[in-house]
Amino acid sequence: MKKILAFAGSNNSKSINKTFAKYATNQVDKATEFIDLENYDVPLYGIDFEDKNGIPEATQRLNEKISQFDFIIISSNEHNGAISSFFKNHIDWLSRNDRNFLKDKKLLLLSTSPGRGGAKMSLSYLVEVLPRFGAEVLSHFALASFGHCFSEEQGITDEEQKKEFEVALKKFKDKI
Repeated sequence: MKKILAFAGSNNSKSINKTFAKYATNQVDKATEFIDLENYDVPLYGIDFEDKNGIPEATQRLNEKISQFDFIIISSNEHNGAISSFFKNHIDWLSRNDRNFLKDKKLLLLSTSPGRGGAKMSLSYLVEVLPRFGAEVLSHFALASFGHCFSEEQGITDEEQKKEFEVALKKFKDKI
């Protein structure tokens, strides 16, 4: 059975990317597990810290969790045109623990923001970088103006963006 994992690259308790990732999981016909990266508390990555202390136990647990899934949905927030330092730190630790921590994983990458950019710059970064760790990005989508184009009850309310999301989601679901 194909297993799907979902999470957001945010440590904001009111994260719209967590909301968006959960929304996406509800659009997939298969059982999906959502995890919160905040439950995997790791220190700021540094080679001196790693040399002295090794790989954090939380990173090892997260790597083990990821290894159990075939497909992954990730929704990324954006800070100053890049992925959050919180998410980047997890990627850094995971790649030090296992350079190919995403080997054979099929990804749907998402992003959203309150503004018109939809966190496209962070999404673009992930589309380029995550294949370095073994991932295959099946599709990606950025939702602009989250507060105006999304509601908890209806999902994506902007028709044009909804159609674009459905195309990206179909590319992902077709491989499941």
